Amino acid sequence: MGRSRGGFTTKIHLVSDGRCRPLAILITPGQWGDAPQLISVLDRVRVPRPAGGRPRTRPSHLCGDKAHSSRRNRRYLRRRQIRHTIPERRDQRANRQRRGSRGGRPTGFDRARCSRRNEVERTINALKGFRAVATRYDKRAFVFHGTVTLAAIRLWLR
Repeated sequence: MGRSRGGFTTKIHLVSDGRCRPLAILITPGQWGDAPQLISVLDRVRVPRPAGGRPRTRPSHLCGDKAHSSRRNRRYLRRRQIRHTIPERRDQRANRQRRGSRGGRPTGFDRARCSRRNEVERTINALKGFRAVATRYDKRAFVFHGTVTLAAIRLWLR
């Protein structure tokens, strides 16, 4: 458990598909930020292919919120050729504009795709529908990770 303003908490970082089913889950202490965890969560994605073979590890498109906006994350997504829609934070935009032509191009932003960001929020709400996940009775992180994984399995079986 990590300390935050409200006391001891944890965060659930996850990647979900378009049907609000979790693909990868990462549990971190409450004080850890969202942006540094994006790469760790994406590295956990393994989607088996129906015909067999190596599982897919690269999504076709990623929608994130402003918390995931960082130069490191955008560079990682470009290097792996993952298209992404992540809104740029106001301070990052001001810094880029202040630098002029050396600041680079503005980030591409698709408003229609950005409206699909709520799928992850709906997935988290579905996970929190399980009482053990919502109240976090477990004291150890690996036990809580197992509880969240069990809830994710139940979401997949619906």
